[in-house]
Amino acid sequence: MNTTSIIPKEPIPLDYAESGEAVEIDRGIRDSIKGIRLSILAMGLGLARIKTKRLYRDLGYDNIAQYIHRLCDDTKMERSSIYNWMNIGAAYLKHQSDLEQIGFNDSDGLTKLIHLERALETNQKQNVFNNIKNMSVREFVAFSKRSSEKDFPDILFVTVRNRKVYVGGKLAVKINRGLDKKAYAYFKKVICVAGKAMEEGEVMFPVRLRDMDEARRFEQASGQLINRLRKNIC
Repeated sequence: MNTTSIIPKEPIPLDYAESGEAVEIDRGIRDSIKGIRLSILAMGLGLARIKTKRLYRDLGYDNIAQYIHRLCDDTKMERSSIYNWMNIGAAYLKHQSDLEQIGFNDSDGLTKLIHLERALETNQKQNVFNNIKNMSVREFVAFSKRSSEKDFPDILFVTVRNRKVYVGGKLAVKINRGLDKKAYAYFKKVICVAGKAMEEGEVMFPVRLRDMDEARRFEQASGQLINRLRKNIC
């Protein structure tokens, strides 16, 4: 399959960093982020081809693990990152026609591709590709971990977008735009923690604390208590 259409042919200029114009800097940052995503996909495709076509032999290695080990040593990259990129590339190559059909691109979240195969094992193909396009990364990862769609019919995904909170795709809460950034960040964090607990079937136990010093001490003490509870030694 041809993948050259998704790989940028021209380098992204980086001189925007020296600019004094907000619009130019913002545009440069956005272009750079897109470039990073496309670079990850390009590296993933390259790694996947080296593995599947055994091109590592042409470089003097017996297997892909040896090649990646040396690559990490030479570039000072984390091995987990290299393997993730390779899995992204392998998933894209294997399901390229389906991904192109739904218009999947770098801005949809390349890390979803790491979990695509697992999602397909226990879910309807059409539903999987609809979700990989429309769900957030966190939602799709949770979706891929389910044993089957029928086992969890009532699972609710919580997403915060543009000061709006969606539960199961439906608008549940709208955070007032008049709030300052600190208040907005506070409520968003609370909602996200609650959403994660809901998705994973956990229980929230709200506690009011006097100040950050008390919060830090409570966090340490509660962490120890939770560990004891989970080890059944209380």
